[in-house]
Amino acid sequence: MIPGGGQPNMQQLLQQAQKMQQDLARAQEELANTEVDGQAGGGLVRATVTGSGELRALRIDPKAVDPEDTETLADLVVAAVQAANQNAQTLQQQKLGPLAQGLGGGTGIPGLPF
Repeated sequence: MIPGGGQPNMQQLLQQAQKMQQDLARAQEELANTEVDGQAGGGLVRATVTGSGELRALRIDPKAVDPEDTETLADLVVAAVQAANQNAQTLQQQKLGPLAQGLGGGTGIPGLPF
């Protein structure tokens, strides 16, 4: 039962929505500033991305470089970047999942991958 004759308090609803919006913006900023790593080839290739998925660094151990086999190196780079992006998606879900659910179940919010 809603106090006050059954009408929701619009001011209170607006304040809650504004707070959720601020929390979401804060979490997105935090993601953009947080770095996560992914690796391939037992650590021969490492990729660093932000929590929002921006590639920041790529480190290749000289042992991974074989001029006669650049395909393997390319595969390791792709795998490391994919692993880093998967870690970034996990981080996004941890940080934004609860906020998105508070905004309507996590569906239909532009820019969110879940």
